[in-house]
Parts: sequence; structure tokens; C-alpha cells
Amino acid sequence: MEAYAVVETGGKQYLVHKNDKLDVEKLPGDKGQTVRLDRVLAVSDGQTLTIGAPVVGGAAVLADVLDQARGPKLISFKKKKRKGYHKKIGHRQSLTRLAVKEIQAGAAGAADPAAGKDSNHGT
Repeated sequence: MEAYAVVETGGKQYLVHKNDKLDVEKLPGDKGQTVRLDRVLAVSDGQTLTIGAPVVGGAAVLADVLDQARGPKLISFKKKKRKGYHKKIGHRQSLTRLAVKEIQAGAAGAADPAAGKDSNHGT
């Protein structure tokens, strides 16, 4: 079994393997730059699984920014029957397309709450 990690970014959790491509909520960074995702909730090297409480200390996922894009347009249509009320609202989410370059497993069994801050978001 190959190495994988569960990372949290943009309020969502993603299961990633090396060389995976995924779309996440917009992250700072230009095309070609490398971003570091520090909120790793679980990491496996293929043999052993380390689960954080809440994050795995020292673990990180390095990914290259492939593109800054926007998702498909989503339409929200509200209507009240027989009242002549209708409202149409559109929304397109800003996304960052990433290619996972490396999964860095932290120290075994070390859970460091301070390391859980995603370096790309400041929170």
C-alpha cells in the first residue's frame, strides 16, 4: 500500500496520495509555486498509520499550484408561488488546482496543536 495523508484546508478534508491532482478552496500562491499544507489529520507511510489529536505534529503535504481557477456557475433560484416573487442568484467559487508533490510524515506519535495552523491561512 502506498503512502497517503488526510489534510484539512478551506474547511474540507481531503485524502491525498503522491502525484494526486485536486481542487481546493482558493489558496495564496501563483502558478508554479509550492504550497505547504500543515493541517495533516492523519498520515500513513504504507505500513503504519499515525492519527493526530487533532493534527500530526511535524507532518505536512507539499503541493505545486497548477492553476488558480473558478468552479462552475451554480444557480440558486428562489420562488414563492402565487406571489410574483422570484430571485435568481449565481455563484462561482474560486479554486486552486494542486498537484501533490510530497507527503512528509511527522515524528511518530507526536501531536502538536501549535503545528495545526495552516501556514497558508493564518488561522
